Amino acid sequence: MSRRYFGTDGIRGRANKFPMTAEVAMKVGMAAGLSFQNGSHRHRVVLGKDTRLSGYMIENALVSGFCAAGMDVFLLGPIPTPAVAMLVRSLRADIGVMISASHNPYHDNGIKLFGPDGYKLSDEIESRIETMLDQEVEMALADAEALGRAKRIDGVHDRYIEFAKRTLPRSMSLSGLRVVVDCANGAAYKVAPAALWELGAEVVTIHAEPNGMNINQDCGSTHPLSLAKKVHEVRADIGIALDGDADRVVMVDENGTIIDGDQIMALIAQTWLENGRLAGGGIVATVMSNLGLERFLGDQGLALHRTKVGDRYVVEHMRAHGLNVGGEQSGHVVLSDFSTTGDGLVCALQVLAAIKRMNRPASEVCRRFEPVPQVLKNVHFSGGKPLESEPVKAIIADARSRLGEKGRLVIRPSGTEPLIRVMAEADDLGLVERVVEDIIGVIATSTKTAA
Repeated sequence: MSRRYFGTDGIRGRANKFPMTAEVAMKVGMAAGLSFQNGSHRHRVVLGKDTRLSGYMIENALVSGFCAAGMDVFLLGPIPTPAVAMLVRSLRADIGVMISASHNPYHDNGIKLFGPDGYKLSDEIESRIETMLDQEVEMALADAEALGRAKRIDGVHDRYIEFAKRTLPRSMSLSGLRVVVDCANGAAYKVAPAALWELGAEVVTIHAEPNGMNINQDCGSTHPLSLAKKVHEVRADIGIALDGDADRVVMVDENGTIIDGDQIMALIAQTWLENGRLAGGGIVATVMSNLGLERFLGDQGLALHRTKVGDRYVVEHMRAHGLNVGGEQSGHVVLSDFSTTGDGLVCALQVLAAIKRMNRPASEVCRRFEPVPQVLKNVHFSGGKPLESEPVKAIIADARSRLGEKGRLVIRPSGTEPLIRVMAEADDLGLVERVVEDIIGVIATSTKTAA
């Protein structure tokens, strides 16, 4: 079934344009509220958001929908996505909602839904809610005396900070570390600096003054250059860059070199293997993770399980095969011993703990492998299915042959834009660049011919 509302990570779009309108948000509240009622108890939903201006509009619309469905709404205010996933379990809620478009610009927004177990909803449940959005549900809504109530919950920041701190051994202190944290003017602008300071670190905070329109603007995990500059300026030991809803993290070492999700997963996998914590004999990553990570894990006797792009596919594979470390090169890392979704702060704490235990610079601790040269480029297409044309099929087959068994080629359409992403990697950078350019050229020509 084709989807009109839900994408790979909930519902997302430009604020005040379909599907990210107040009307749709209210219907989501009604449909999700009706879907998660089971039993005669007072049903409750926890509702968090990041710092986007449109969050006020979407929040109030969702509250109306949930209350109309007879659910009590606990308003959390600006708080990271992993905190919502944690609090839906801690508060014994029936459903959790995060209003965020993650790393997107402020003019976008989204609705992420979590079940009572703290995991993102399955395709089946999303499809059921999707169907209800286009139906008249008034007959199923609550009677006047059964309407829900909404109230703001105090102390949720403290709960999440304590949760994050407890992911480290009680004896662990970060004293002696000077840490720069870039909060992306997003949801973690209060909790991340506080947690790091309480653990003993000397904290320098940047991009923690949200105004509704500066979230992710030239900052955060997608723009780590300002973080690298600040680390150099204050001579910090390491820098931490979160995204708008703090479910992903990218770091920089004392030299300003970027530490991506692949390097972070390699470090955590190795340290957890050494202390007997790693489960399943490997980790889970997507098809975009570097071949160098796969080789590094192989040298450790560990397997790399690859999935489609998207953290939900990573989590599904982790749950199905009993692995407790997984994630994406972009920094969306899931440590299922602690969280049901990506948690940028908790992931960063694991890295900081490793630096303290090894008593070595971040540039040494966090450089677990040399990345294989990887080139990723996008090509626009105006319509049709260019990947199905014979010339494109032929150049892709030729590229795979040229790369051989020691290289990789990943070609996939974007899930949100009219783009085809072409990624190749091998030890020979020149070969990789030529392969990508050849494929993009043929796709571009094929698109023009079809038009």
